[in-house]
Amino acid sequence: MSKDFLLEIGTEEIPARFMPGALKELKEKAEEILKRERLIYKEVTAYGTPRRLVLYIKDLHEVGEGLVEEKKGPSAKAAFDVHGNYTKAAEGFARSQGVSLNELIIKETQGGSYLFAIIKQEGKNIRELFPNILPGLILSLDFPKTMRWSYLNIRFVRPIRWLLCLYGEDVIPLEIEGVASDRLTWGHRFLGQGRVEVTDVGSFFNVLKEQYVIVNQHERKELVWKQINELAAGEGGRVEPDPELLEEITYLLEYPTALCGNYNSSYLELPQEVLITVMKEHQKYFPLWEKSSAGLLPKFITVRNGDASHLAIVAAGNEKVLEARLNDAKFFYKEDVKTKLEDKLMQLKSVVFQEKLGTMYQRVQRIQQIAHFLSNKLGLSPLAREQVSRAAHLAKADLVSNMVYEFPELQGIMGYYYALYYKEVEEVALAIKEHYQPRYAGDDLPVTTAGTVVAISDKIDVIGGCFATGIRPTGSGDPYALRRQAYGICLIISAGQLDIKLPELIKKTLEVYELQGLKIDKEEVISAVLEFFKQRLANLLEEKGINYDVVNCVLDGNWDNITETLAKAQALMEFKSNSMYEELITAYTRAANLGKNATTSTLNESLFAHAAEKILWERFKTLQEKSCMLWNNRLYADILEGFVSLKYYIDDYFEKVMVMDKDEAIKNNRLAMLKALVDYLKPFGDLSKLL
Repeated sequence: MSKDFLLEIGTEEIPARFMPGALKELKEKAEEILKRERLIYKEVTAYGTPRRLVLYIKDLHEVGEGLVEEKKGPSAKAAFDVHGNYTKAAEGFARSQGVSLNELIIKETQGGSYLFAIIKQEGKNIRELFPNILPGLILSLDFPKTMRWSYLNIRFVRPIRWLLCLYGEDVIPLEIEGVASDRLTWGHRFLGQGRVEVTDVGSFFNVLKEQYVIVNQHERKELVWKQINELAAGEGGRVEPDPELLEEITYLLEYPTALCGNYNSSYLELPQEVLITVMKEHQKYFPLWEKSSAGLLPKFITVRNGDASHLAIVAAGNEKVLEARLNDAKFFYKEDVKTKLEDKLMQLKSVVFQEKLGTMYQRVQRIQQIAHFLSNKLGLSPLAREQVSRAAHLAKADLVSNMVYEFPELQGIMGYYYALYYKEVEEVALAIKEHYQPRYAGDDLPVTTAGTVVAISDKIDVIGGCFATGIRPTGSGDPYALRRQAYGICLIISAGQLDIKLPELIKKTLEVYELQGLKIDKEEVISAVLEFFKQRLANLLEEKGINYDVVNCVLDGNWDNITETLAKAQALMEFKSNSMYEELITAYTRAANLGKNATTSTLNESLFAHAAEKILWERFKTLQEKSCMLWNNRLYADILEGFVSLKYYIDDYFEKVMVMDKDEAIKNNRLAMLKALVDYLKPFGDLSKLL
């Protein structure tokens, strides 16, 4: 017999950002329990609103599957004595398996005759099982923050106020610190009728919908987005998709009703990012855009947790709150533009970046020096160098502005606007904004030369300083987002195909720190930072569709020029689909298997004793003559094809030449030649790792 099962954990309002993870974990842990207990079901789903977490199991059988196991014991020889009686070994085995001696059987196996115990386990009834295991499931849910309440000893994300637990129409009894399960639930905090009875699982969702609670978060999200778009169209505008904001709103309410509000058009004089940040980040509003342009309308859309009654009053309240926020922003902007970015720099001397790494002003000085180093390495024009220098100088000045102090999300963005206000060139202003990019996965990369250089300088300064002072990412923490910073550098370098060697960049960064008085074990830090970057580069290569064997190959070689490493990996990936790939691997492997035994790289042509080795060496020297040009121009496919052209001569060599000759000099000479062949492809990495 099967019925639907439902567990509802009623709580005080749960923070919206906790909900997706909690529902995922609830579903996964429930599935683990069902599997472990051999319970039969059709589907497990988790639903949630701010006041409830719901576990729904469709077509759950009341009794789980039974289990028959054969446990192997001692051999028959060890289980019986000379008189045919059970030995202590047999008695101990029976006792350990919870069976009598008469229940033991003898079975023939490949290893001979052995004693076996047949263990039968009856399937468990959920009415007996669930009261014992569900409280543990509930309290095992992990949240970023938990709390205690009253005088209770348990911790949970918010106080548990009720439990509803039904199997079909029957209540499954369970209790958590005095809160016992029943068939009662609570509707909407303000629109519902309080406690309401649920007769069976099938009526649960409809009962709550009548009480102004839409339990299914997917249904709520779809309804919210539909209402927002319909309302925007009715107002003559549009909204841009924002999945994160939409999800947050979905988990902030139980019964959505969208409404439109207005604000004074004079605020449109502020930078768009200011208006958007205030509306989206602080008020959870969707800005309204003009239908056919990139301009904002002086309107916003918000979603209330309730029905359509008194919407005008609700809209007026939201408008009042927004106006106060925008008024503050307008004041901050007017105050900020009274002072040039240049004049704000001195204030950075009183802003501590990190206790051991000095002030933000010192950080600006370091970024400038690293940026100057990169400008030289990249061979930038005098104009580009000047723009890089100016952008690095002003990059952090907006941190002491009123606007960024109030709205930290606008760092860099306000620097861009303030730079333009005081007639800085567009390239410099853009670089100030771009140097924080990429801020998150999928974010834009800098497009200007100055933005690119300052962004790399900014990020490597943080990484180098933190590693030098022992602040390194762990499995549970990365307070300075060093993984994101390093990955950002990899993305920027690969996108711009920049010729930057990481060891040189890291070394320069540490030298700049030393000039400011920091004591550093440079060799250890450089090694640690390179290993850190190696993992980030591996992630980048995998994201670009490079197979793991190719990733392992190229990262085993000289990988610290990210642009070159990516190009080599892509060349190997493309060559894998080439008909010559198998020939490449065969030729390389034959040479590598013996070449690894070489004790010297010195080769003496006068020791060649067979025509096959002379011909192979002549062909290889011809290949080497072209190699410098091929490597310099990154013609990696041509290099691989060139090596394949040697396969016939390598095969002929192994067929006619005894490499491990009795004459030690001849043997070492032949091994040295094989090593030379292998080393020709060494810049690619370790090709033996290719599949």
